[in-house]
This record gives sequence, C-alpha cells and structure tokens, in this order.
Amino acid sequence: MTKDGQLSPQGLEALKSRFEAQSRKAQAYYSVMHRMRDIAGSDDAASAWMEKPLAELGGKSPAQLVNEGRADDVLGYIDSL
Repeated sequence: MTKDGQLSPQGLEALKSRFEAQSRKAQAYYSVMHRMRDIAGSDDAASAWMEKPLAELGGKSPAQLVNEGRADDVLGYIDSL
C-alpha cells in the first residue's frame, strides 16, 4: 500500500494474480463436483465424495487433488468409473 492507503501497482497486480488463481481453483472444483453429481445423484453425495480420501487417488481426497492443481486427474478418474 502507498502512504495514502491506495494499493501500489505491484500490490494490485499481486492481488489480481491471487484472485485469478483462486478463481481457477473454484472453477476446477465445481467442474469436478458437477461431473460427480451426475454420477452420485445429488450435490450432497458429490460433496461427501470430494472430501473422502480414495486409494485410487493415492490416498488423497478429490478436493485435495483439485487444490493441488490436479483436477484433470480427478476428472480422468471419474470418467473411468
């Protein structure tokens, strides 16, 4: 921030970058949720599945993999079901 309380250009760019990264994660999460909802039959079932560690995913939950930027791995697993 600058002395007058405004964001500096670097601060604004950092904030924009962080927002874009979070937006990509949210989009990936909901893409996986949407695909799983079609299989599981409800948002609640898909949400529970997202949090459950799975041996097929190396003992991690689908949500963990999405958070690591590995949504494509989760979508590939869903497609194999």
